[in-house]
Amino acid sequence: MKEMTLRAIGRVRADDGRGYYALEIDGAYREGLLALSEFGRINALWWADRMDSPEYRGTLSCELPYAPGVRAGVFACRSEYRPNPVALTSCGIVSIDAEKGLVVLDYIDAFDGTPLLDVKPYIPVCDRAREVRVAPWFGEWPECIEDSAAFFANFEF
Repeated sequence: MKEMTLRAIGRVRADDGRGYYALEIDGAYREGLLALSEFGRINALWWADRMDSPEYRGTLSCELPYAPGVRAGVFACRSEYRPNPVALTSCGIVSIDAEKGLVVLDYIDAFDGTPLLDVKPYIPVCDRAREVRVAPWFGEWPECIEDSAAFFANFEF
């Protein structure tokens, strides 16, 4: 299989204590922010670099921390243990300073300094389905991200 080369376009800035979350886009890629301010949400793709090891890349199933007693394959969950530790987060845009390459977010579940791979606008016709089926262990979860903060406050990951 052909190897691929990925280059970070920036990094995540995350400070849970201050409630500050942002993407810092490197200078070479800032033109890509043109017209992003027309959108309210993005999908951020990032590299789970703290989980990038041969051991973690070889882990193909895991116990789910949010579903005690359930083991699932990495393609059936959002585990950071993956053959390629690419992660995806849907984020609300708070503000954009294209000149500084700064996209301030409502939240992102990545560590400070995490390499950012790509940003795509959240477009309902592409990113939302009317009818979905989720695994039973997600049955009690909220249906939308806006309702999730209180729900996840009860979890210890």
